[in-house]
Amino acid sequence: MTGKTEEGPATHRGVEAFDKTRGLLREHHEWFKTALPLIASENVQSAAVREALACDFGGRYAEGWPGERVYAGCTYIDQVELFAMELARELFRAEHANVQPISGAVANIAMYTALTDPGDTMMSLSIAAGGHITMGRKKFGGAAGAVHGLKVEYFPFDEKRMNIDVDAAAKRIAEVKPKLVMFGGSLFLFPHPVKELSGVAKENGAHVAYDAAHVIGLIGGGQFQDPLREGAEVVTCSTHKTLPGPQHGMILCKKELAEQINKGVFPGMVSNHHLHAVAALAVALAEMLEFGREYEAQMVKNAKALGKELYDRGLAVLCPDQGFTASHTLAMDVTKYGDGGTLERRLEQANVILNRELLPWDPREGRHFRNPGGLRLGTQEVTRLGMKEPEMEEIAEFIKRVIVDGEEPKRVAADVAEFRRDYQKVHYAFESATEAYEYVRIH
Repeated sequence: MTGKTEEGPATHRGVEAFDKTRGLLREHHEWFKTALPLIASENVQSAAVREALACDFGGRYAEGWPGERVYAGCTYIDQVELFAMELARELFRAEHANVQPISGAVANIAMYTALTDPGDTMMSLSIAAGGHITMGRKKFGGAAGAVHGLKVEYFPFDEKRMNIDVDAAAKRIAEVKPKLVMFGGSLFLFPHPVKELSGVAKENGAHVAYDAAHVIGLIGGGQFQDPLREGAEVVTCSTHKTLPGPQHGMILCKKELAEQINKGVFPGMVSNHHLHAVAALAVALAEMLEFGREYEAQMVKNAKALGKELYDRGLAVLCPDQGFTASHTLAMDVTKYGDGGTLERRLEQANVILNRELLPWDPREGRHFRNPGGLRLGTQEVTRLGMKEPEMEEIAEFIKRVIVDGEEPKRVAADVAEFRRDYQKVHYAFESATEAYEYVRIH
């Protein structure tokens, strides 16, 4: 830096702050070039998606629906948003798509606003059973209860199969008569019984929704269930997990609910809706149409392979009798070796990035989310780096060395960094000379 701006001399404090911030950003990028990113709720964006995120849309406003904006200057913004909606309808075979929610959480709250009133009852998974915090009760600060004032009843849950208990849930729906039945969650190993329970829900006056934040890419790639064909009326999601787009949100729904959903989003939950992210979402949807089936199929193959390799090394991966998972996600009970919080930190020191996980039985055994009994990991990002089943064996060995063998994390970190040298390109994307974690300097 020269200490000057186009307007004249800059203050030393401003220059130092700018350099420090940029330096920290570059350090993050350098770190992730050497790490194994296994957090199930993240992904690496392609250069094309990153380009869209850096466009001028990021500084613009476009309140309202395309063609009906409160602001001028939206000629191309409108066209991009309409095109993103078109691509979403095509990919997910949806009758209507709203791409304005700025996150999956906002999509859920907008859906609550559209379909329920405060004081109504909804049924969903408990947080310990894999439900998202937006499905939580008021006393836990969950958005359904604390923000929208819903009463929350939990699905009966089969802990062995890590899924909703169909018979018990059908009885409970008939007893409670909720206004909203919501499938989906944050720990999502297997398809939920939408087909089996949607009829019961509708017979008892409930709308049927599905939080696909984790599995929306798998749905678009034909690798999971298809909730809109199984009885769900509304699908909410974020757009940056198995769908490798920007951090944003989306709602898909039946056409008869389109007006209600649109009003729930705007003016219900958003003002301006992060227009650069809408543009980046359009790019990500285009990538999914081109590469999604191959990408998502490999993601699931990798998850199953990694589950087996971890299990064979003595780690208690859940649901071995069901092939460990049908999605991108795995869950392990690590109480034999410690708690999830401590082991998450040790693995991070070894450049293995994953997260602790509250397991369904943890509350009964006195464990909580800070130091739960589980770890959660996902294969969507390492798959996009070009890794396949053979690499899952090596990843499992790194994890085993830290958890089972108790090896010094820094020694493992050096080996992880060496392993990562050959995986620096984003796959299942349009060609680019930019590497996966390359820091792109504009200024």
